[in-house]
Amino acid sequence: MELDPRSVTSEPASPTSSAGEEKMEAASELSSPTWHSRDSGLFERGIKTMLSIRKSKRSPNKEKGKEGTGTWRGKRLSLRFSKSYEENKTTTSNGMEEIGQKIEAELIQGKPLSVMEINDLIQKRQLLEAFACIKYLEDETIAERDAEKYKDNPQELVRKSKDVDLLYNSIANTIQSIVVGTLEHPTVEGTMLTSLATLIAREEAAHPNTSNAAGPGSDLLGIPRKWREEWREAINESARKRVLMVPMASKEEESSWLDLHLGFLQKHLSEDLLKIKLSVKKCYPEDYQVCDMYVEAFHKAIASHLQDICQRPLEFNELYTLLDWVANTYHSELFLGHPDLKPEVKTENLSLLLTPADWDKLKNDYITSAKGKIKSYFGNILRLEVTEKWEKEVHPEMKENLYHCSLSFDIQTIIGEHMKISGAISRGLETKTLELCLAELHEFIPRFREEFVAWSTAQDSPIFTPYFAAYINSFHDLVLGLETVFKVETEELQKILAALTENLRNIFLNKLRIKTQELLRHVHKYMVREYVMQVIKSRRKMNRETRQQVSKKMNQEARILNNTLIDQGSDSDWLVPAIHHIASIIGEKKKDNIKEYIKELCQDYPDIRKEHILAVLALRGLWCTTRAAIFRQCHGVLESPDGGEGSTLFAEMDAPVIISCF
Repeated sequence: MELDPRSVTSEPASPTSSAGEEKMEAASELSSPTWHSRDSGLFERGIKTMLSIRKSKRSPNKEKGKEGTGTWRGKRLSLRFSKSYEENKTTTSNGMEEIGQKIEAELIQGKPLSVMEINDLIQKRQLLEAFACIKYLEDETIAERDAEKYKDNPQELVRKSKDVDLLYNSIANTIQSIVVGTLEHPTVEGTMLTSLATLIAREEAAHPNTSNAAGPGSDLLGIPRKWREEWREAINESARKRVLMVPMASKEEESSWLDLHLGFLQKHLSEDLLKIKLSVKKCYPEDYQVCDMYVEAFHKAIASHLQDICQRPLEFNELYTLLDWVANTYHSELFLGHPDLKPEVKTENLSLLLTPADWDKLKNDYITSAKGKIKSYFGNILRLEVTEKWEKEVHPEMKENLYHCSLSFDIQTIIGEHMKISGAISRGLETKTLELCLAELHEFIPRFREEFVAWSTAQDSPIFTPYFAAYINSFHDLVLGLETVFKVETEELQKILAALTENLRNIFLNKLRIKTQELLRHVHKYMVREYVMQVIKSRRKMNRETRQQVSKKMNQEARILNNTLIDQGSDSDWLVPAIHHIASIIGEKKKDNIKEYIKELCQDYPDIRKEHILAVLALRGLWCTTRAAIFRQCHGVLESPDGGEGSTLFAEMDAPVIISCF
């Protein structure tokens, strides 16, 4: 049943009271030193108003016939209510006593309101007047039951008992409506809440916790209505509604939906608690412990709300936001511990906001999500190394004459940041996060090695060696940092890094061997080429004896040169015969043998040209006609496409100019 709070009024004043007097009365009630004396006047005026609404003079005959019953009824009501009134008031003036006597006299003469009229008072929230009327009706029914008036008509007793019960329930519903709506308005209706506390006290005094069962339907009469419990439940419902009213955007609308929602929750509920402390608390007696009741109610409502949120599929940032809010924000000065709420708002005796099972589940979900997050961070590090450094062939930095890269710093930053935020929640979560980071690091290093080896194998980059040195230095710094900063055992990690280092070292040495062999090939070829060039450019005239000596010396020097370079790692065996062929031609006595040496020279080195052959024959000291004849005989071998291994030696030599004779 929805009720407009604007229709709530205090108990109407007597017809003879002016508007100014009524305002003065209300102000007097709010400023009264005790709530008992404050609301006693309201209660008495309510009864008086009720009687003035509808008063009919009974005829002399009817008065005479019902004089005993009416008088007894009036006395019974007067006794019951004056007793509860005396128990709850603190001071009573002579004027108030006169009003009470007048009310008793009017009750004796007046006619009680009907059920519909009492219900109308309830709808207008004139609850003290309504309660007086219901209690009068209840007492009357109890008296008639005790007098066995309904002995022959028990259904009538049941009907009247149900009327009383329904009216009391209607008041209970109105109490709930008032309490639930207390925080929904900008200002607190203090008079209404004060009257509410008075009403609850009247009911508790009027219905002591005793059994009055005595006949059909009598179980509904005289029983305690437990409106204070209704009041507590209404506070719980109010807190639940206030929590659910806090704005919450969807994840699709706002990526930071949970952070914003928890911020709104802090703001709105802090305002509610401040209103309770400053305005609501003073409307109730101290024994109501209003602030404690509301704090407990909000605590339960928030706990239930967070449980619902925990059932959603939350991402890493959302899980951390929720954990941090529960662990750090909830009890802090940002919320329940705010200085403006002290000392009324106490948090010492509050239960856990989340159950241990829900808290553990939330932390486990966070660790699971963090694992994927950290794995992606390490993946990003590797991706940037590949795309921004290796592929672009960016040389690593130099620090103190050592190659350096940011790998160790990046990894330690990731570990440090995650440990910092998880440590702010709990020490146990910090430890689990560190273990998780180390496990992911152990998986990252082999993955990094595979990528680096694949890249270095796919292409012969000049930055391999600098990065090889930079990474070895960086991993050394990483181990040192983990040991000194994070205080972890690195024995297992060092084994992994040792395997990585050995693998990269083997790659480096293999590349070095390849590079050395290539260098030796070039050196070997260069030495033979330069030796041959110096020989065939010679203009020296040699006799037979000199040619024999030169040939012998050339063979000796050729063996020394070739053996030395091959021993160092050169695999250019194809260069070995070159000098020996020329030495054999120079030292050969028979011209026919010279032709065979020329053919062998052409077969081993198909890139040799006519000028080179003629220069060798000239060095032998042959006449030009003889040289020409020998060349013609070997010309077919020179042009053969099947000769030689395809390597070039003479093509890189400038042929000497030979002066031919005619």
